[in-house]
This record gives sequence, C-alpha cells and structure tokens, in this order.
Amino acid sequence: MTKLFLPILLGFCCLNQVEAQLNPAITGFLQNTTQTGTYYVSGNSTAISNGTLVNCQQVDYSATYVYVTTEGIPAYPTGPFLDGNPFQATARGAIFQIPLSPVQNTGTPIATNGGNIGIFINGVALFDFRDGVGWNSNTNALCGGPGNPPCPGGPRAETDWSRDAVPNELPGFDCSKGHPAMGNYHHHQNPSAFKLDQNSTSSICNLYDADGLYAIDSMAHAPLIGFAYDGFPIYGAYGYANANGTGGITRIKSGYALRNISVRTHHADGTDVDDGPAVSATYYLGYFREDYEWVSNAGEDYLDEHNGRFCVTPEYPNGTYAYFATVNSDWTSAYPYVVGPTFYGVSANRSIASITETVTTYVPTHTSLTQMASLDDLNINVFPSPASNLVAIQIGGLVKENLQVALLDMTGRTVKESQINKGQTLAYFDVKTLYNGTYLVKISNGASVTTKKIVIHR
Repeated sequence: MTKLFLPILLGFCCLNQVEAQLNPAITGFLQNTTQTGTYYVSGNSTAISNGTLVNCQQVDYSATYVYVTTEGIPAYPTGPFLDGNPFQATARGAIFQIPLSPVQNTGTPIATNGGNIGIFINGVALFDFRDGVGWNSNTNALCGGPGNPPCPGGPRAETDWSRDAVPNELPGFDCSKGHPAMGNYHHHQNPSAFKLDQNSTSSICNLYDADGLYAIDSMAHAPLIGFAYDGFPIYGAYGYANANGTGGITRIKSGYALRNISVRTHHADGTDVDDGPAVSATYYLGYFREDYEWVSNAGEDYLDEHNGRFCVTPEYPNGTYAYFATVNSDWTSAYPYVVGPTFYGVSANRSIASITETVTTYVPTHTSLTQMASLDDLNINVFPSPASNLVAIQIGGLVKENLQVALLDMTGRTVKESQINKGQTLAYFDVKTLYNGTYLVKISNGASVTTKKIVIHR
C-alpha cells in the first residue's frame, strides 16, 4: 500500500510545484466548458438561459504571452438594461493575447481608449471611464453616443471634455454594474453587485439577483480579478496598507479628487482648451473625466495617476505593479474606477483573430490544494433569519470553484439543492412550501464542508 501511495503523492506534489511556478496570468483565469449563462428581461425576475458558455473556455501560453479564449459572458446573470439599450450580452468568440512579462512604459504614457482595455478573469471585457459622449464647443452641446450628433472628427474623435460613464450610464447598468456595447458585455468599474455596497446607488438589485464576479470583503486582501492590456494585474478594492505587504488590510484609495472649479476652460494641468459647459445641476462636477485631478498623497494606500502601485500581493509575493478597482468608503465606485486615464505599462490592442505561435494549453487540476481552501475561511452570509420566502447564500470574496449548496432539515434530509458556480457569489432557496423550523445550509467544495443554521418562520 505504501508503495502505491508514495508515487501518487509525489506526483501530486510535483504537479502542484509546477502549477505554483506558473504565472498568475496563466493560472488566474476561470475556465468552463459546460455551464451556460443567463439573463434577465425587464419586469421578469426569473433568469432566462442564453445558451452561451460562461467564463473562459481555454487558456494557452507561450514563453511570452497567455492566450485567453472566451465568449465574454459571465457566470452571474446579465441584464436587464433599463436605459433603452436594445442589446443583450452576446457571445464574442474572442481571443486575448496578454503579455506574461509586462514592462513599465518609460516614454509618454499611453492613454486608455474607448472599448476594451483589459479582461477580467471570467473573460468579461474591461472598459475605461468613458461612454463615447463628449462636448462639442462649436454647438455647445453633447456629441457622440446614442441620441447625439457625431462629434467633430468622427465617432472615435476625442473632445476636450469626455463624459464619465459611471454616473451618466447608471440607469443602464445591471445589478452587477455591467452592460453591453453592441452586445459586448463589459464593466467600467468594480464588478460587484450594487446591493452589496454600503450605500447602493441603484435599486435594480431589489428585483434581480445581487450577484457579481466577487463580493467586497474588507477583512481580506482583494482577489486578483483581471489583467489590463499592458499585462499588469488588476485587484479588487482592498489590499495591504503598506506596499511591502505589511500594515494590515485597508481600502486602497484613488489618488484622484474633484477639482475646485465652476467653469470648464482649462484642464487640471493648466492647458487652455475649448470651453465645456459651466458647472451646474445638469453638468455637475464629475460629469466629465476632466473634472478630476490627481493629487499626490503620502500614504502608500493611495494610488498613482494610472490607478495602481508597485506592491506585494498574495499572487505576487515578490511584488508587482498592480491596478485596483477603487471604491469610496461606502463602496461606491471611485474614479478612475480600474485603469486610467493612462496605462502604467506598454499597452496595445490585445484582441487577436488566431494564435500563430506554438503554445501549451493550461489545464487546471480539479482539486488543486491552492483552490480547495477551507470553507471556514470564506465570508459566507446566510440570510434572512428567520426567513419566510427566500433564503440567500452570499459568498464574500471570489469563488474560484463550484460550490454545492444544500438545505437540510434537522434529521439531515436534503430538502433543497443549488450551486454557486465559480465567478458567482450568490445562491438562494425558495422556502415558501417548507414547514416552520430550524434548518441547516450545507456548503461544500468537494474537499471541505461548512454548515450554517437558518430559521424558517411565516
């Protein structure tokens, strides 16, 4: 028996050692080849299947790049989009080529652009702050985007005053803070549910599931949630207070602040530009990106002008430059949200038609010890208690593996079953037909089990 066990154990150890040596840009993406996604339509809180595979379908790598094949659809439901957006999230059939050894850009910083500027670990696109609408100083009116005349110079032309998508497109974001552009579902900001913010700026989660890529956990270092087009990693909202990995966990803060202006005649660096509209109730401070300026802060928990810093993270114990999805103290999104307005590194369009070099396909193990952590370490919230109609199970942080969820009566009999898939945070049970009493919610990942008590009373 020992002779049989030892080689298996050694092989498993060696496999994990090889995996541990792989770049987080290879191992960090959520892969799936079976589960399909869902979406909501306005007024219907029952999610509809879209028949499209969620997360990433394949990850390949060479010595230079990681190649991520994805349809761009998340595991959490998308929609509805209540601003009249006629599109649903649709399959992209995309391949992204991300550099494995990103480098700092020592020349003129490259500005972020409209459209994709990065990719989340579930294959969903990252956009920057803008929504394609600007200010035409010749007509003293908005230009670009739906319902407005084109901006001077064409649809891709930049104006001196660029509208900020996060406050201006708020009615069109779904509960997970995303929406599609011509079917390309994307996030401009931290991809967590509005309802989980300490001050929710949208009521859309009142009817639709409060789900997202991850849930903010103020007690733990934020998960690795994506990569920018320059190859540097993107983390959620919290990190180590000190860049060297010490000082405890704290909210990582944007270095940008609203300018003290009443008229829009100059940019923050003093450049005289075509005038935008005066600050007013309609064109409030924060309406345009240029209403912000970067202010140097002494604290290491403040980010640079690219919205990142060089620091130690759990995935990069020797340090890396990293962007953070910044939020305010009430967890509402904080400009510039994720990356921008310029990249720290050398960036390029990373969407490609095909892979043209020899690559290795990365196949994650199903029971990797790095993933199958104790569920007692997760921030699991089961609510409400007592419950009368629904019981919700919300996971704090990032779910990297499928979790089986069961509702048991006190005899141990399973009365309801569900699942929280990797890249989701939420499951729930309809308990309207169950008897009053105490029940157990059992959560398992195949290697660890935890239970929570819940009371049902009507």
